[in-house]
Amino acid sequence: MSRARARLPRRDRDRDLDRRGWLRGAPPPVWARLLPSVLLAGVCTAELISPVPLDVGFLLGAIPPLAVLAHGPVVTAVLGALAVVVLTVPVFRLDNPGSTDLLTVCFVAALSVLLSFVRSRRDAQLVTERAVAEVAQRAVVPPLPEEVGQVRCAGLYRAAQSGTLVGGDFFDVRAGPYGVRAVMGDVQGHGLSAVATVASLLGAFREAVLDQPDPEAVAARLDRRLAVDSAGEPHAELFATAVLLDFSADARVVRIVACGQAGPLLLRDGRTVELDVEPCTPLGLGLAEVTPPRVVSVPLRAGDRLFLASDGVTEARDAGGVFYPLAERLPGLADQDPAALAERVWTDLVRYCPDVRDDVTMLVLAPRPRGGP
Repeated sequence: MSRARARLPRRDRDRDLDRRGWLRGAPPPVWARLLPSVLLAGVCTAELISPVPLDVGFLLGAIPPLAVLAHGPVVTAVLGALAVVVLTVPVFRLDNPGSTDLLTVCFVAALSVLLSFVRSRRDAQLVTERAVAEVAQRAVVPPLPEEVGQVRCAGLYRAAQSGTLVGGDFFDVRAGPYGVRAVMGDVQGHGLSAVATVASLLGAFREAVLDQPDPEAVAARLDRRLAVDSAGEPHAELFATAVLLDFSADARVVRIVACGQAGPLLLRDGRTVELDVEPCTPLGLGLAEVTPPRVVSVPLRAGDRLFLASDGVTEARDAGGVFYPLAERLPGLADQDPAALAERVWTDLVRYCPDVRDDVTMLVLAPRPRGGP
């Protein structure tokens, strides 16, 4: 399992490249790299096997610009030089072009080398900036460890904004002096505009795990954090929904607080159990101290798994406008590996609703009660 988990970041990067596409920063496809060489070889072959000279020399002028799309300045210069050679060598019977045609191909080749140099420098800068952005985003929402205390965990996040790793959804699992605690939530807004709020909430959560004895106290800390952040903005209307889970030291009981968001689904004995968790007011409205959130305690057994999903999952619709039936499909997708379960749900969701437009977040928690397997 550890090997599979280690490969997850690489799979995420490959999937992100697929979403960006060639014209959005992904590496050029193989056909784009081969096209200039194939065109050059095709012109040469056609001239050699044809019994009469062919008027196809104009195609050689397209080889350097095509090389710019997928190659650096050195390869572009080589292909441009080969095009000029083919145009002037007698064996190919293209050695009688007008001086204007020959000069045009030479000029296009030289200009293509310059453009390829500029594009290569910009691509290198973009790669550097993208790497820095990825490190910064990973610092905000680092990958979850395979296990935290007595709880195995896995998270899956797909941002609605292409090319980003962090958006309006967040999750984290931390161990502290009062046990293992987990949070999953959704802040107002989407994409990069919500990253600052996500960072603020996660920072408050990680501090509260260390010094707050109860999950409702953690919720109050997050509520105060958002209220303070929006105090300086008269029209900020900053709020977030979240679910907090607090596992006992032996992982046999979990206490749940839902702030404006539905509670987790419990997978037990091959079926889905919808827990009776009543959501209280969202975070950031300053009401946590006035109306403390309701805490629901749920006994846990060996083999239980808690599945949390954002509204990007539960509100996804098919072509007919029908919501994704998560509770119905979850038992058929169940797997002992939390990471595999999240991936299976994601695959099924994309199959059900190919055009997913919202941030999609899933958090799978598999407690291992002491004394159990």
